[in-house]
Amino acid sequence: MNVTRYDQAPQYFPENHFDIRCVRLQGHEAGPAQSLWIGVSTIEPGGHTTMSASALEKHYVVLAGELTVQTEEGEVVLRANDSCRLAPNEGRALKNRSSAPVSVLLAMPFA
Repeated sequence: MNVTRYDQAPQYFPENHFDIRCVRLQGHEAGPAQSLWIGVSTIEPGGHTTMSASALEKHYVVLAGELTVQTEEGEVVLRANDSCRLAPNEGRALKNRSSAPVSVLLAMPFA
């Protein structure tokens, strides 16, 4: 078993993320994992990512707050316990348009 305490989770710094704190809970520098890694991002009010895509699918689960997810097809607002899956190479931008932080769980396979 590998336990990662949230307050000790290693922080990482993805490009094109603004006013967002990202930590890894499992996988990569947070410990062993075979198929996927899990992280949590805290997005401050006004925080956002630029529109970008990766070759890997992504799964987001909103833990608290309200997150706007924009794709080429439009945008959707996710609230606590809502989730979305982004396909490989599907562009996305994340935005916190609210006045409170939003907390988002991210699960991704390894490259």
